[in-house]
Amino acid sequence: MSYAHIGAPVPFNGTDELTGGDSSEFMHNDVEKTRNQMLTLLSSAAETNLNQWYQSGDQAFILVSACLVLLMVPGIAFLYSGLARRKSALSMLWVVMMSFSVIVFQWYFWGFSLAFSPTSSSGFIGDLHHFGLRKVWAAPSLGSPLIPALLYSFYQMMFCAVTAALTVGAVAERGRVVPGMVFTFFWATLVYCPLAYWVWNPDGWCARRGVLDYAGGVPVEIGSGVSAFAYSWILGRRNERMMMNFRPHNISLITLGTILLWFGWLGFNGGSAFGANLRAVMACWNSCLTAMFAAMTWCLLDFRLARKWSMVGWCSGTISGLVAATPASGFIDPWASIILGVVAGVCCNFGTKIKFLVGIDDSLDVFAEHGIGGMVGLIFNAFFATKHVIGLDGVNAGAIGGFLDHRFVLIGWQIAAIVAASAYAFAMSAAIAKIIDFVPGLKLRASEEAELLGMDDDQHGEFSYDYVEVRRDFLAWSPHRGEPAEEGTMLEPQHGIVEHASMCRPTSSSLAMAEGKRSSPSSLRDQSDREEVIVEAAEPEGSLPTMREK
Repeated sequence: MSYAHIGAPVPFNGTDELTGGDSSEFMHNDVEKTRNQMLTLLSSAAETNLNQWYQSGDQAFILVSACLVLLMVPGIAFLYSGLARRKSALSMLWVVMMSFSVIVFQWYFWGFSLAFSPTSSSGFIGDLHHFGLRKVWAAPSLGSPLIPALLYSFYQMMFCAVTAALTVGAVAERGRVVPGMVFTFFWATLVYCPLAYWVWNPDGWCARRGVLDYAGGVPVEIGSGVSAFAYSWILGRRNERMMMNFRPHNISLITLGTILLWFGWLGFNGGSAFGANLRAVMACWNSCLTAMFAAMTWCLLDFRLARKWSMVGWCSGTISGLVAATPASGFIDPWASIILGVVAGVCCNFGTKIKFLVGIDDSLDVFAEHGIGGMVGLIFNAFFATKHVIGLDGVNAGAIGGFLDHRFVLIGWQIAAIVAASAYAFAMSAAIAKIIDFVPGLKLRASEEAELLGMDDDQHGEFSYDYVEVRRDFLAWSPHRGEPAEEGTMLEPQHGIVEHASMCRPTSSSLAMAEGKRSSPSSLRDQSDREEVIVEAAEPEGSLPTMREK
């Protein structure tokens, strides 16, 4: 089977009045000029098959790959839910899945056009040529002549959805969900679309200079990691009075999310060959090799400190390897993927310490795993990308790799792309978040009481576990240590939330008694002593930090 593109005989997008497209297209000069030629070559609309220009196997492969990428969204939701605490587990599921809904609309509305418009020459962002998916039919896509633009737009929508899902994890345990969704829409418009245009649109400034980014090191990995870091910075550190070092609440969910991500990532990287060809197979092989060597490296580094084999460490290492493989898996040989996995595991593992150095509460380590992992993969392209791997798709046989192909200047352009993308994503994301925070009713941060209560209860009124409601009732009714729970006695809240204690419906006399007790100096001293005991018990001196220290 030949993968040489046959192509439509004229600039054809399938939108003339006879083939069932938008009738409004005929108001545009570019279509009007080619109408007579189209009607000459196409005997009749009823007999015209727009699929004739493409291999059905390639289209089926990309469609299935898009569905695999879609599985990554719930995978991220399970991963983030498992990493959060019980009282915010459902909130993480909600924000990730709702971000997908936002992106589907944004991508249809103008996202695809801003990223992949063929008529823009700004080098920075596209125009509205494809606004509302207009003129997106059977024309060859910008990504590859092997697939039509309609299929390409659907596949690329999944990439934007995954990136948004990764970014929105920055709201973990302290961010309000509605402002987070508003941020997602404008972030996709002003951050993701320009970054995608830079590297994947032939008119992007990175693409013009030959920057090699196979499946999204710049728009997906750097875009999500750096943007989440910026949002976490604007949101601020968590403020809880009972904050403590803790482990993720559900490692089974983390493992399930990681497996779904790995499964979907094969469609993410394999599908980026835009055809059922050998380059897709190579990308899948490289992805698995990089992921597994990164996982083993991460586990060894954790064992060095704790003398325990961490399942969370395996999941973190696997994701870091898949991230590093994203920009590189379609460019490098398998032996280079092994080296990439080891380097990515080391860099991302130690990258988790950066948030402590700069004082930014990146609670889910999005920057360490995705931002740094993407940068490592892009750097590897400069040294290990080879033309014989690139040409395995049967289309890019004339492409040149990096250092191994004697293209030494590529290292400079790869670094330039990393620096420019990181600076732009951080500055623009921080600006968008700050502006939204000033809008009445869209304050990003939840109140301190809501944060202590948990995002599930405050934002949703639903819970992932019945344990949350049981715990709330128990704390509201439990007496202080050493004090009997006598009938008619007002019980003070054990965790700082007065509303919980009011569930016992006290009488006016018991309220007065409790109020007097709270205002007495001895009661205040006792409460202070109890808080000190809780803090000391929660943070023992000399304890080792956990894998994901919040």
